[in-house]
Amino acid sequence: MEQHSERVTREHLIHQLEGGQAFIKIEDLLEEVDFEDLGKRPAGLPYSFYEQFFHLRVAQYDILDFSRNSHYERMTWPDDYWPMEQAPASEEEWEELKKQFFDERNEMMNFILNPKNDLQTEIPHGDGQTLLREALLVLEHNAYHTGQLAIIFRLLNKE
Repeated sequence: MEQHSERVTREHLIHQLEGGQAFIKIEDLLEEVDFEDLGKRPAGLPYSFYEQFFHLRVAQYDILDFSRNSHYERMTWPDDYWPMEQAPASEEEWEELKKQFFDERNEMMNFILNPKNDLQTEIPHGDGQTLLREALLVLEHNAYHTGQLAIIFRLLNKE
C-alpha cells in the first residue's frame, strides 16, 4: 500500500504539471493567441510561438516515452525537437498539435499517479534517472517554455 507522503508527492507533481500555481496556465495562452500570429518572430526573437510550442510538445513526449518505454530510442538533438517550419501549415495541424500536447500531458500525469510506478526506483533502461526526476524535468521544461510563450505573446500584442 502506498504511503501517504508518496501519494501527496504525486498529487503535488500533478498540480504543478497542470500549471497556474506560480505562472500562467498554458491553456490560457493557447486560447488567446491568434492563429495568424503563430509563425511571427517578434522583436528579433529566434523562435515563433508555434516553434516554441512544437518544441515543448515534442520534449514532453520524449520524456514520457523514456519514462515508460523499455524500447525507448533516443531522438536526435536538435533536429527532432524543433519544427522545420516557422508556422503550422493549417489550423487543423495546429489543433492536432495542441491535442497531442494535452493528451500526452494527461498520459504523463496518469503514469505519475499510478502507485505501481515507483517514483524513486531507477528506470531500468536509463542511467540513473527515476520517475520523480523525469516528472520534475517535464515540469521544469514546460514551465520554462510557458514563460517563453508568454513573452512571445506579449510582444505579438505590442506589434
